[in-house]
Amino acid sequence: MRILVATDAWHPQVNGVVRTLTKLADAAKGLDVEFAFLTPQSFRTFAMPSYRDVRLAMPRPARIARLIQEARPDSIHIATEGPIGLMVRRYCRQRKLPFTTSFHTRFPEYVRARVPVPGSLIWHALRRFHAPSRAVMAATPALARELTDRGFDNVVLWPRGVDTGLFHPRAIDLCLPAPVFLSVGRVAVEKNLEAFLDLDLPGTKVIVGDGPARASLEEAYPDAIFLGEKQGEALADIYAAADVFVFPSKTDTFGLVLLEALASGLPVAAFPVKGPRDVIGDAPVGALDHDLGSACFAALDVCRQDCVAFAANYTWEASARVFIDSIRAVGAVLPGGNGTEQPRFVA
Repeated sequence: MRILVATDAWHPQVNGVVRTLTKLADAAKGLDVEFAFLTPQSFRTFAMPSYRDVRLAMPRPARIARLIQEARPDSIHIATEGPIGLMVRRYCRQRKLPFTTSFHTRFPEYVRARVPVPGSLIWHALRRFHAPSRAVMAATPALARELTDRGFDNVVLWPRGVDTGLFHPRAIDLCLPAPVFLSVGRVAVEKNLEAFLDLDLPGTKVIVGDGPARASLEEAYPDAIFLGEKQGEALADIYAAADVFVFPSKTDTFGLVLLEALASGLPVAAFPVKGPRDVIGDAPVGALDHDLGSACFAALDVCRQDCVAFAANYTWEASARVFIDSIRAVGAVLPGGNGTEQPRFVA
C-alpha cells in the first residue's frame, strides 16, 4: 500500500507535525506500507507573515495534479490546512476521490494570539475544510470529543508515539546550577513561554528551540539559557540532563515533547489543560497545576523511572498501525487501489 501525505509543514521546519509524519513513515515500513510526501519542497515558497522561518508554498493546480499522478498512491491523506492541503483537497473533490485528514494545530488560538480575528470564523473555516474527509484524525480522546462537539464529522483517534531508542535516561551533566528546568519547542507567542520564564525558581531555566519570539525573550530574560534548535542525540542529551520538563503552552493539541521528556526520565510540569492533561492524565509522572510554579516544585519529587515506564506504552509502530487501519476502515482507498495495486488516474 502506498499513501500520499500532503503537508504544508516539512523539513527544515522543526515541529510536532514534521516529526510525527517522519516517524509515521519510518514505522510504516515494517507494516509493508510506503509513504510519499507532497511538500513545499516541490514549489516556490514565501515567508509566512509574522513567522518568517516558516515558508508557505505557492502550488498551482496543474502541478499538484501531476505530482499526485506521478506518486500513484493507493490513498491520499491531507495533514495540514495550508495552501498545499487546500489544493490537494480541491483535486480530490473535483475527481470525487476519497481522502482523510488530520487535525494537528489549534489555529483559532494561534491566530488570535497574533491578530484580532474571531475564533468562531476560523473554526467555521476548519469545519468546512475537513467536512469532506472520510476520517478526521485527532491525537487524543479529548481533542476528538472537542472536534465532534464543534460540529466536525467522522472524527477518529490517532495516538502518537515516541522513539525510545533515541530518548532514554543517560548520564549527562550540563554543568549548570541545579535544578535544571527545561522547555523545548517553538519559541513563539502561542507557546506561552513567559509563564515559565517569569517564575521564581531555583537553579537554571533552559529553553531549546527557535522562533520569532526568541530574540525578544532572550533580551527580556537574560538569566535564562537559550540553546537554540537541537535535534537527535544533542536534544536527547539535554532532556536526560534536566530535572523537570516545563510545558507552559495552553494551545497544543498533544505535545510530542511531553513523551520525549518522559521517555528520557524527565517529569513534566504543566497547566491542567488539554494536551498535557490528555497525555499524562492521573499518571504519577508529573504535576499539573494552575499555579505553574507549584507544578515545577512538585515535579521535582516525581520518580524518574515511573516516567520511563509510562512512555514505553507509546510506540510509533502502534501509531502507524492505527493510522493505516483507519484509512482502510473508512474506505479511503482510491479507485483502482486495494492496498496492493496502484490506482490509475485520469487527469
